[in-house]
Amino acid sequence: MTSETPPLPPIASKADFGAAVLWALQVSVAAGARRIVWVDPDFADWPLDEPALHDALTAWLRLPGRRLVLLADDYGGVPRLQPRFVAWRRSWSHAVEAWTPADGPAGDLPTLAIDDGSVCVHVIDAQRWRGRAVIDVRATRLWRDQVDALLQRCETAFPIQTLGL
Repeated sequence: MTSETPPLPPIASKADFGAAVLWALQVSVAAGARRIVWVDPDFADWPLDEPALHDALTAWLRLPGRRLVLLADDYGGVPRLQPRFVAWRRSWSHAVEAWTPADGPAGDLPTLAIDDGSVCVHVIDAQRWRGRAVIDVRATRLWRDQVDALLQRCETAFPIQTLGL
């Protein structure tokens, strides 16, 4: 952790998690991250509709070679629960990837935000909203290896536009 990065207390509520996601994004951007990965079973409780998050993501994605990767079992509730994020994503579809396990729901996806450096937000107990947000190269590398292995067995999901008859 650099002297400019304020420490973040442990995650103890849904509001703490929202603050941790924004904190992780800001720290990742400041560190020059090129890839950020968000993992969750369904992204229902993420602060994806927050204007501050959209502003930070937009500024980061305007830089060359940046990529936001989403991995979930089910994106079905996102359009209903996070409509501003869905609308925002249409403009950034070239830089935001959405994936789901090809063999069906993994069932044990963590709630996780990592970058290609050392930022890691992990909700350990999703029912009680207990987790941690840290700058830890080792923990981030371990999670990144696990997520990358899972992404190799995934297919694209959450299309920008659904086709219908």
